[in-house]
Amino acid sequence: MAQDTMMDDAPRDRETIPYNQWSVDLGLGVHKPVRPVAEGYFTNTPSIGQADLGVRYMINDKFGLNLDLGYNRFEGDDESLPFKSQAYRVSLEGVVNAGTFLGFREWTDRFGLLLHGGAGVTTLKYQEPRDIEDGDQMLNFTVGATPQLRVSDRVALFADLSIFGHVRQDRSFDGTRPTGTRGFNGFLVNASVGASFYLGGNDVHADWYNGSVDSKLNKLDERVTALEVDGTDGDDYTLPGYLDQNTLDSRYAMKGEATNGGNGMDADALIKQLINDGYVNVYFEFNSTKPTQYSLSSINFLATYLNDNPSVNANLTGYADELGTPEYNKDLSERRANMVKDILVATGIDAGRLTTEGAGEDDSVKKSSEPARQLVRRVKFTVN
Repeated sequence: MAQDTMMDDAPRDRETIPYNQWSVDLGLGVHKPVRPVAEGYFTNTPSIGQADLGVRYMINDKFGLNLDLGYNRFEGDDESLPFKSQAYRVSLEGVVNAGTFLGFREWTDRFGLLLHGGAGVTTLKYQEPRDIEDGDQMLNFTVGATPQLRVSDRVALFADLSIFGHVRQDRSFDGTRPTGTRGFNGFLVNASVGASFYLGGNDVHADWYNGSVDSKLNKLDERVTALEVDGTDGDDYTLPGYLDQNTLDSRYAMKGEATNGGNGMDADALIKQLINDGYVNVYFEFNSTKPTQYSLSSINFLATYLNDNPSVNANLTGYADELGTPEYNKDLSERRANMVKDILVATGIDAGRLTTEGAGEDDSVKKSSEPARQLVRRVKFTVN
């Protein structure tokens, strides 16, 4: 009970929030002022000349806030009457990590999708053909979509399409004609490409965090319990006997008796030896970072051992088969090790007791044999 109370009162630090929450998003691109534009004035479709800088905070892996600063430069094209104007924008937006709701993390950790919308203020300054000193002070409302491509744990590329509606835009974008209308009397479309730079000390940002690890933890625990009791996970899946928890425990006991002439040996020393000798592994399907169902008992076994031995630390080493490039397989093996670490941390193991590494390809089996390659797509444990 004391331990539970301490955990409830603990601050929300890196151990309880296993992902980074801050990012800086920088984009450049094109735009199109849709209306109002006076007769004879128009821009290229689209026109180069817009930029935005966002400082984003993700409250959790699903929702966040973004402070956005934007700039647009409007100029007539070669066939337009000449004009120049500039817009400066600041807005506060809500952000939805749509990839989480659409289940992206179940099949990819490279592609994401953010949706955003909010409001702010825009100043539109007119330079040519009329230099209007005060310009327009407008309210802006925006909605947009941002597909993402994760390059590394610290950088992601994005494309963004945003639509802005202006309230109280008194003059056309060229500055030559009063609008004469109320409500949403100005519309602008921006299209950008850019990069997100993730800040923080964790291994992953909220954009890419596999929240299902936590949200399904209770379900996984129930399934592990079922696996230990009757070898089924509740979904008509039978655990292979050589990986069943009870079978593992029995093998440990039998090996202990044989090792010490039938008198048994120190249980902790025996379990440590068997873990380090590779009897307990977490396996993965091809090109996946999600542990197979029958590997949950191995994760649970290590978590139990670490809980029973608080002075012990564990190293998690990931491997991949030979299919794919060595660089990709190195990254995949690291992500597999980090996924198992995330699950162990979610069960209550201190992250400081776990280290991870990606060993890349294991070429010890025949590349042409799928069953053999299944054996090397794994994470193995080493305890001190």
